[in-house]
Amino acid sequence: MRLAPGTGNDIDLGRVDLFDLDLYTAGDPHAIWDVMRATAPLHHQVLPDGREFWSVTRYDDVCRVLGDHREFTSERGTVVTHLGVDDVAAGKLMTSTDPPRHTQVRRAIGSRLTARAVAPWEDRIRQAVVRFLEPALDGGSFDLAERALLLPAIVTGPILGIPERDWDELVQLTAMVTAPSDPHFQHGSEAATLAISHHELVTYVTEWVGRRRSAGGEDGSLLDHLMNVRAGDAPLTDEEIALDGYSILLGANVTTPHTVSGTVHALIERPEQFQKAQADPSLVPNLVEEGLRWTSAACNFMRYAVHDTEIGGGTVPALGAVVAWIGSANRDDSQFPDPHTFDITRSAAKRHVAFGFGPHFCIGGPLARLTLRVFFEELLQRFASIELDGEPQHLRSFFIAGMTHLPIVAQKRQTP
Repeated sequence: MRLAPGTGNDIDLGRVDLFDLDLYTAGDPHAIWDVMRATAPLHHQVLPDGREFWSVTRYDDVCRVLGDHREFTSERGTVVTHLGVDDVAAGKLMTSTDPPRHTQVRRAIGSRLTARAVAPWEDRIRQAVVRFLEPALDGGSFDLAERALLLPAIVTGPILGIPERDWDELVQLTAMVTAPSDPHFQHGSEAATLAISHHELVTYVTEWVGRRRSAGGEDGSLLDHLMNVRAGDAPLTDEEIALDGYSILLGANVTTPHTVSGTVHALIERPEQFQKAQADPSLVPNLVEEGLRWTSAACNFMRYAVHDTEIGGGTVPALGAVVAWIGSANRDDSQFPDPHTFDITRSAAKRHVAFGFGPHFCIGGPLARLTLRVFFEELLQRFASIELDGEPQHLRSFFIAGMTHLPIVAQKRQTP
């Protein structure tokens, strides 16, 4: 999708289809969200097949929907690709479970993913990032978006306990889950793509657990830790381990590549921002936060109203599906002045909700921040400039905002 919007003067919200995949592949949802925040902060849409949903686009409303499980439950489904179909993993998959059970599982798993816990991995991550960037230093065309899909596996594969021989397959499967209509990842229909990828990923984790149990001992990996998690007074069931392992694989692989490519694209279009970051490396952490806000790779999350609930100047009926548009909240000018300007010195950048909000705030956020910081430190240190070497191609998905191709040419920076 376009990350810098055009004008919204001619937008008729009565004719807008927020599930139109072309809107995200070649269109301009930001202009639509601007109009929705201003004139229809609670927007209702009925799809041709009869399914319906309500949208919230303002920052405060998005935070409320994501933050209050008593009003908006996660236990009927949390991603728009499952709209209208109750989540069979509700109460077992951590992301589809409300507190207090969610809190118990999250606390046990999250202890291995705090900022302090992931800090010792920095050297390993830096080595992986350096290897990843090396091919771009020869001055030839380098498809950053395509190659970045593998970056999280290179970084987190050893941390998760996933052998390198499996990385390509798992990256493909996680992409199929989140963009089942994109021709790069689709296998048959959208429904078939989702079914295949879900089955294969859950089966992978189940078989991984079986092998680890047969081998005995511990390897110190995150998936190994998951096998020993206790929530409340009992260990996780094998089904919970398989589902939460599946969720961790998705979280590790899906959003970071698109944050990388979207942020680099923003720097290419604004060379003064690239030069500013290069001249002052202390700006890199804020560059990361602005990149997260700007790209909003996880474009939305879904909840269901527990009862009739007033929000955004209207009412969502009990059991109504509510889509909280992350990409819109992160461009709300009540929180981010001049929101459509990419500014690495923005003081409010860290207020973004790119990792979600509330109980389901991304458990891997600290690891993602560390990976992105290291990536841009190394990129700015090695590259004197970056230019496009072709047209970007955008992901065909209304759930993940990203690119499938971003061909670049980089000029190597001369060391003094």
